[in-house]
Amino acid sequence: MNNFEFSNPVKVVFGKGSIARLSALIPEGSKVLMVYGGGSIKKNGIYDQVTKALKDFEVTEFPGIEANPHYETCMKAVEIVKEKKIDFLLAVGGGSVIDATKFIAVSVGFEGDPWDILSKGGQVKNALP
Repeated sequence: MNNFEFSNPVKVVFGKGSIARLSALIPEGSKVLMVYGGGSIKKNGIYDQVTKALKDFEVTEFPGIEANPHYETCMKAVEIVKEKKIDFLLAVGGGSVIDATKFIAVSVGFEGDPWDILSKGGQVKNALP
């Protein structure tokens, strides 16, 4: 076995009452990109809870993450992050939304073509929280 060091600083908050705690979990003054999918969060009430919890933050929404997220969709989010100087990403949804948000987080500061992260195992040196 090869020696290695692994760091995976991801915070997952789950359970009853968790959404109401969002404002305490996001650094004060953050510009937030809220990433979500096709709109089920609007039907089940999660959207209203999240937007209420984030009322004191500057929030930009990025809906439309597909099941098995498309690279092109994620890159549109990367453009918005750069344009609006977003400094915090919030995935609101299931596995595809979380996967897309992780890719967006590492793509923003990646030197080179972010496709290399996926196709060539490009080395990621930083990521947005």
